Amino acid sequence: MPTFDIVSKIDGQTLDNAINNAKKEILNRFDFSDSKSTIELDKKTNEVTIVTENEMRLKAIEGSMISRMVKQGLDPQSMDFGQEEYASGNMIRKEIKIKEGIDKETAKKVVKKIKDSGLKVQVSIMDDQVRVQGKKIDDLQAVIALCRKEDFGQPLQYVNMRN
Repeated sequence: MPTFDIVSKIDGQTLDNAINNAKKEILNRFDFSDSKSTIELDKKTNEVTIVTENEMRLKAIEGSMISRMVKQGLDPQSMDFGQEEYASGNMIRKEIKIKEGIDKETAKKVVKKIKDSGLKVQVSIMDDQVRVQGKKIDDLQAVIALCRKEDFGQPLQYVNMRN
């Protein structure tokens, strides 16, 4: 029986390249010439930490990161912008989590959308991915088209298509 998996993954090396390019762009900008801004990517926890002086610079750094991610082919919806907090002195710190895997709520939305469509497929949630099984490959391709039209709040990839 043909199957495929719906997952949400970010390539770590591509993300690292996008963050490094954003860092270089910020360092070379004139309005950041006397800045003490830093951008750090923790590869183990997939978390980006930004430390800068004011709100304007924080927004500029976020914009640069988003544009670099788009240029690298990554979906910026995978970033979960947290709240700003004041670090030592007049510095602002912001933690940005990179979402990996489909959380339970999003998986339930995906399953509900597929079941409501009336396609003859079986859908199951497996840890941080959704598995779809069907008798015909055409039904599976219809499920992929259906999921691409819908916005579930995070980027989805369709992998492991087996016949």
